[in-house]
Amino acid sequence: MNTILQKKNIILNCQPKAKEGGNIIILGGCGPMGLGAISYGINFENKPKRIVVTDINDARIARAKEVVSPEYAAQHGVELIYVNTSNMDTAYDDLMKITNGHGYDDVFVYTPIRAVAELGNKLLAFDGCMNFFSGPTDKNFSADINLYDCHYTSTHIMGTTGGNNDDLIEANTLAAKGIIDPAVMITHVGGIDSIAETTLNLPKIPGGKKLAYTQFDMPMTAIEDFAKLGEKDPFFLELDKCCKAHKGLWNAEAEKMILKHFNVEI
Repeated sequence: MNTILQKKNIILNCQPKAKEGGNIIILGGCGPMGLGAISYGINFENKPKRIVVTDINDARIARAKEVVSPEYAAQHGVELIYVNTSNMDTAYDDLMKITNGHGYDDVFVYTPIRAVAELGNKLLAFDGCMNFFSGPTDKNFSADINLYDCHYTSTHIMGTTGGNNDDLIEANTLAAKGIIDPAVMITHVGGIDSIAETTLNLPKIPGGKKLAYTQFDMPMTAIEDFAKLGEKDPFFLELDKCCKAHKGLWNAEAEKMILKHFNVEI
């Protein structure tokens, strides 16, 4: 929950806050943290005009469109555009065209790839801020930045990691009010017996965040696999129907179902 609203600090510390009515781009933004950032970006007070989200995987983009849809964003006054940059001949030119050449007032880099960071730096508008959110594991990770633009067009760059108690409080408040939905980040559900193995093998397990319940034993299971498991187990068939009724997301009704199934008092 804390990590969802690290985005608050990113936005407030950037210019010091994202430009109201501006253009935001989230590069590599269809992963779990990116989805949380999109959801929050649509709902925070200094609302942008447009949020562009890039990825290079059609399956991730399709899921992102399902759980945080452009239609949902439009209802909140924000234009949300998902693009696969691997399908673009010239990513820089094509992304700039979306803004009619203005560029992006706030750039968020959600994948530690040099070329992506350098693209983000090039996309900055006048007085734009690039936030390098994705923490690299390589201590020598670096990328070229345009110091001419930093001097003459007031572009700036920063990185953000961690959160504080204010982030926790705001995350809990927004989630409780239904303004944000942390479930957009969850792709797997399991029991207490799955925690050790999942932790040890986390880099090898695809998808987003893994939710483990401590009240029962259950293998860490992808939500998208519920239907197949339901061919042999009626419970998973019902669980699958429940999640599909909520855009494929884990939800309060599904939680009640699984706790009841494992005889956990609610």
